[in-house]
Amino acid sequence: MTEKLLLIDGNSVTFRAFYGLINAVERFKNTEGLHTSAIYGFKLMLDKILADEQPDRVLVAFDAGKKTFRTKKFADYKGQRSKTPSELTEQFPYVRELVAAHGIKTYALPNYEADDILGTMAKEAEAQGMEVVIVTGDRDLVQLVTDKVTVLATVKGVTEIERYTPAEVAAKYGGLNPKQIIDMKALTGDSSDNYPGVTKIGEKTAINLLTEYGSLEGIYAKVDEMKKSKRKENLINEKDIAFMCQDLARIRQDAPLEITLADTVYAGPDEVALRELYQKLDFKSFLGQLKANTVEVEFDKSLAIIDLATLTEALPQAKEVNFYLEMADDNYHTADFWGFAIQIDQQVYVSDDVLKITEAPLKDYLENQQVAVNVFDLKRTLVGLNRLGVKLSGVNFDLLLVSYLLDTSENSNDLGKLAMLHDFYGVKSDEEVYGKGAKRACPEKDLLLPHLATKVQAIGQLKSQLLNKLKANEQEILYEEIERPLAYVLGQMEIAGIKADPFCLKNMQTELASRLAAIEADIYQAAGEEFNLNSPKQLGIILFEKMGLPVIKKTKTGYSTAVDVLEKLQDQAPIIADILEYRQLAKLQSTYIEGLLKVISADGKIHTRYTQTLTATGRLSSVEPNLQNIPARLEEGRRIRQAFVPSHKVGRFFLLIILKSNFGF
Repeated sequence: MTEKLLLIDGNSVTFRAFYGLINAVERFKNTEGLHTSAIYGFKLMLDKILADEQPDRVLVAFDAGKKTFRTKKFADYKGQRSKTPSELTEQFPYVRELVAAHGIKTYALPNYEADDILGTMAKEAEAQGMEVVIVTGDRDLVQLVTDKVTVLATVKGVTEIERYTPAEVAAKYGGLNPKQIIDMKALTGDSSDNYPGVTKIGEKTAINLLTEYGSLEGIYAKVDEMKKSKRKENLINEKDIAFMCQDLARIRQDAPLEITLADTVYAGPDEVALRELYQKLDFKSFLGQLKANTVEVEFDKSLAIIDLATLTEALPQAKEVNFYLEMADDNYHTADFWGFAIQIDQQVYVSDDVLKITEAPLKDYLENQQVAVNVFDLKRTLVGLNRLGVKLSGVNFDLLLVSYLLDTSENSNDLGKLAMLHDFYGVKSDEEVYGKGAKRACPEKDLLLPHLATKVQAIGQLKSQLLNKLKANEQEILYEEIERPLAYVLGQMEIAGIKADPFCLKNMQTELASRLAAIEADIYQAAGEEFNLNSPKQLGIILFEKMGLPVIKKTKTGYSTAVDVLEKLQDQAPIIADILEYRQLAKLQSTYIEGLLKVISADGKIHTRYTQTLTATGRLSSVEPNLQNIPARLEEGRRIRQAFVPSHKVGRFFLLIILKSNFGF
């Protein structure tokens, strides 16, 4: 079997990782203030490439410094580059430490670049019959591509990859072979590396010249025969520059390396070293991936279906239980039930038959106010059990709510991920077990039930730790007298729902459809043709090319037709006011009227969810649907509110009853 050598351009990929997360750079810090975004991104890339390529040997090459043989040949080589941000510079030693902890050799060679190390190793490995894969963010390395050497170039961030084989190089660069990329760079120059190339020769012209003459040498062998032109004049006058750039662009494959292929054998990661590094960097999610750091749960498969007789014996003696109810998705008002788990002392009972909860003695037990029930997300559990006819009471500890109060900036609705934030690594994330997005599904029992068992155990394991932190922060009263009682109130509000009149919404839907059609007709008449009004590209062509309105802003795909741009053009043409009105009404129609019609339940009510653990300020928000965001600026928006009708009326008003209770309100 052919061996595979994986070569990684350490500097390039680290830069890509840093700038791929540039908007979140201040969010990635450890407790000592070290920025960690580049390390995090590099780790993600490394995991993906190692998993995809399954290499036998690996090497990560780094630049040894800014001064190389290229800067001696051309002093301005890479001279335009700004100073590396300190937020990135401080991360490079830890990237190297990360690589070493993965059991991977790193290497830098004075006077040479990482590219030259990769080129030399690739040539040696190919000569020994190995398959070579090079990972980089620098497409200069495509010159190294052969039938045995593939280049993977990062496209977006560090996990999206573009693969280059000889066929892909030809397709990308007008039929050129990989070695011709060197001469293309000699002609065009490289703004990133700051060497000039030949004046007025761009990529298309360079490709045409190389297609006709084969190489830089071939071009200059025939340059005197070319028709008189400015291009010919530039080629002749700048011959020395062209060949200098060729030398700068060529990646060396004979660098004097002090390592050999024997040094690149990949034996796998050192989990002890990785654990120490992840702890230092506060990479809690990565800690949870380490086998040696994962709590193995003793799970008795004979209890996969609850033994009611055993549970009946245990319940009367228990004054406290940990309980977890699993549902298929975030909307617990409609989600399917997948199972539940209950822990009494050290015994865990799990089942995928939620109807067991509706039977005695478990139903009576959960409804007993004298029993302390510990859960993850009180409100979710309250609403879910209510759907089963069980009235939950006596909740003592809410893992999600307490975690939120301890740190409002870092929380998760995934119990596994949240547990990792508190150094408990015995629970997989839901994404690992259930999948993500359209692929999310309930797994077989042998995967589902142990997952539920670890979840319910995590609730019990974390209770004392988090409540002690709550006490140390003097947040006990906040939790016990305000937030926990509020969760009950919000749950009851969600269960009660808000009655909506579908006929009112449908009438508005018909009226708006008529108005939108009339405005659309006026816009087409003013434009002189019909087009896709919802296409910014087509609208931009109409406004700025056909109608000649002044261009305010451009985007990567054409002209900007954003609201702020159109508002500046209102005085230029009547069509602009029509477009703005059309957009406002279309938004009301699709998002609010049609959106609300979709979420009216069989009981004639809308059951929104009030998120209590989302904002850092403690402000409540409303989702699916967002009832806090019903528009009020336009008359049509205010009319939408008429569709909400009280179940009990006093005249035309909602009757709001405020009860003074032990909730502290």
